[in-house]
Parts: sequence; structure tokens; C-alpha cells
Amino acid sequence: MKLKLLVIFSVFILLFAIQNSFAQGYKIKTIVIDPGHGGRKPGASGSFSKEKDVSLKIGLKLGQKLKDELPGIKIIYTRTKDVDVDLYRRAEIANDANADLFISVHCNSMPPKNKGIKGVETLVAGSHRLKEQDAAIRENADIKLEKNYKTKYDGYDPNDPGTFILLSLLKNAFRDKSIKFAKLIQNSYIERDNRLSRGVKEQGVLVLQRCGMPAVLTEVGFISNTQEEKYINSAKGQNEIADSIVDAIKKYKKNIEVR
Repeated sequence: MKLKLLVIFSVFILLFAIQNSFAQGYKIKTIVIDPGHGGRKPGASGSFSKEKDVSLKIGLKLGQKLKDELPGIKIIYTRTKDVDVDLYRRAEIANDANADLFISVHCNSMPPKNKGIKGVETLVAGSHRLKEQDAAIRENADIKLEKNYKTKYDGYDPNDPGTFILLSLLKNAFRDKSIKFAKLIQNSYIERDNRLSRGVKEQGVLVLQRCGMPAVLTEVGFISNTQEEKYINSAKGQNEIADSIVDAIKKYKKNIEVR
């Protein structure tokens, strides 16, 4: 009951914040970049690389490009080195900064028998569809490595997909904007880099559920695919990925800001 009341109250606060910001003339001022995993949470592994390292390199490149091309925007990182940052803390950093966008950078992976699968996809927060439950549970599994995770996450159980439905209410106010931004990222990957698109998907990824702003998690390629692993580890590939996300941010900024 306590959690339900908290969720309802939070939704009202979020809706009020959106209405207030647009009434005053909305501008994107702060973007949080979240390189996935880190420290003792390596994420997925390829034949020669780890997700935590790839996501950090791309995240840092993305931040630098944004500073160069959009100098008026404040860029905040959830991590800038190989350290362990709890999932709740990543969202907390964005919320405390009153960020306007949250971008989490990750790599996808498949079991050995599916090494041929490749492509990019971008996730937004949402209640699960049955076929998506396994993927989101894997993404949220990191919280099992955190001490007292049930206390930190209001009793959240990463093995119980039913709890995602309640938590997803926190993101309803920003769902449309998150989807719009995610589509721009996917289109940019396709048009600029000729990548194979796996589309925009709604999943109950916890780090997105707790962000009080439009938020996406972009899977920049399959680290389990030999060809894509080489690409996402190369300077060329990382720069192309970062440039494509910057392009999407510029388009989103142009479309969403009230002048």
C-alpha cells in the first residue's frame, strides 16, 4: 500500500513538473550519459572485450562530442571510469541534476548458438510483454550484486515480472517523449551508419523506470557477434555510434523545445 501511494503521488508530481516546464518555455539544459555496468559488473562479454569497457568508451566519446557541438548544454556522467555504480544511484544522479534527457549506453548479447544475430535497438521504460520479460530480467539482474537490494528498491524482486507493472507508472508521463527520442536514435543509426535496426522496444528496465525525465537505453550492437564486436570496439565504430546519437539529440532538441 505504501509503495502504491508513493507511485500515485510521484505520477502527479511528474505531470505537474511537465506542465510547469512547458508553461515557462522548455529548453534542454542537462543531459546525463550513463555508460552501462562497470567495476565488478562487467555486463556481457565477447571474444575479446567486455560490455562495461565498450559502453564507457562510447559514453565518454558521446559526452565530448556533445560538449563540442552543443556547448550550452551541461553534460553529466554516471561514471567516467571502471567503477561500480548501483542502478538506483544512476537514476538518482539524473533526478538530482533535474536532467532533461537520460541516455544509457549498453551492448547486446546472445547465447553461443545465436552468434549470428546483430543489430541495434533502443529501449524505453514500459510494462512487460511476455516475450520481453526474460530480456528485462537479465538487464535488471545486476541489482542482485548490490547489498540490501530489496530495501533500496522498495521490495523490488528482479525475478518477479509482475512488480514491473507498478513501477512503470512512474514513467507514463515521459513515455511519449522517450519513444520519440528512441525512434530518432534508431533512425540515425540506420540512415547515417547503415546499421541493422531491431527497433524501439518497451521493457521494464529498472534504471529507466526510476528516471524522472525522458530516458532511453540504447544497445549499440551485439558483443556476441564477431563482426559487431570488432565494430563497437573500433575507433571508427565508436565515433559513428556517438555521432548518430548526437544527431538524434539535435533533432529531438529542435522538435521538443518551446521557443
